[in-house]
Order: sequence, then structure tokens, then C-alpha cells
Amino acid sequence: MAGAMLVAHLLVVGWLTLRPLDVPWAAAANLTPLEGIRTDLAQGPLEAVRRIGEGLALLAPLGVLLPMVSGRLALSRLSAWSSLARTAAAGALVSLSIAMLQTGVPGQVVDVDSVLLNTLGVLLAHAAVVPALRARLRRSRAAYQGSTPRIPRVGLGPWTDVLSAVQREY
Repeated sequence: MAGAMLVAHLLVVGWLTLRPLDVPWAAAANLTPLEGIRTDLAQGPLEAVRRIGEGLALLAPLGVLLPMVSGRLALSRLSAWSSLARTAAAGALVSLSIAMLQTGVPGQVVDVDSVLLNTLGVLLAHAAVVPALRARLRRSRAAYQGSTPRIPRVGLGPWTDVLSAVQREY
């Protein structure tokens, strides 16, 4: 189920970011970190919230879907920091791949700030949702396991009486 959701999300992201656009002119690529964010902030708070929010939200579902697909959501031995770092690295690679593919698409402009915002969105989604999912999964496993079975008497198992009788015969 999570794999299908991941594929569906990546198809939508690909369609949104890699389709050719008919524009009369295209802006130059932004390769200076945080320059696009400064420009967005200069255009006013509503435009800044919209543009920065779009950058954060585009790949944010990967922060939850990647641990679910890889099976790392259920692992308790995996530390939270290594899970966060692994998911952030995967999100950054996906975002960087999209930026590199955009160089060949007419009307699409490469922006280093989109890579930064996409990666930050993956980090925030992972930090906000995955620990709660892991805790819920641990609680549900504990509920299904039930209580530990108790043996009414301390001593040897039930077959020891039979085995000791067989040994006495020889």
C-alpha cells in the first residue's frame, strides 16, 4: 500500500515539475542559496508564504512514505537520528534529481532554493509524523501480544515424569 502511494506521489510530483511550460520568457536559473527566498519575502508576506509553502509541501510526503516503504517504520533498533538523516538524504537526492531533469524541460527553471525547501519539507514531515507512528505501532504490538504465560509450578517440564520412569526400567 505504501509503495503504491509513493509511486502515485512521485508521478504527481513529476507531472507538476517536469512538464513543459509555454512562457514568453524564462528567468535565469537561481544557483545562489536563499536568493529566491529573499525575493519571495520581498514580494510580500502572502506571496512568500505561498511560494515557500509550496516548496516545503512538494516532497514532504516522502518524509513518511520512505520509512514506510523501506520497512524502517517498525524497527525499534534504528535510532531516530539515523532514520531522519537517511530520509533527508533520500529526499535531497530526489529533489536534486528533479532539479537536474528540469534543465532539459522548456519553461522550467532550476532553483537551488527549491532543493533546500523540498529537503526541509521532508525533514519536517518525518520529524512530525514518524515518531508518533512508531509509538502507535509499538502500542498496537504490545496489545496483540497479550500477557506472558505463567507456569503454575516451578520445576521440570511435564515430560520429565515420563522420561524418569523410562530410565528406571533400564
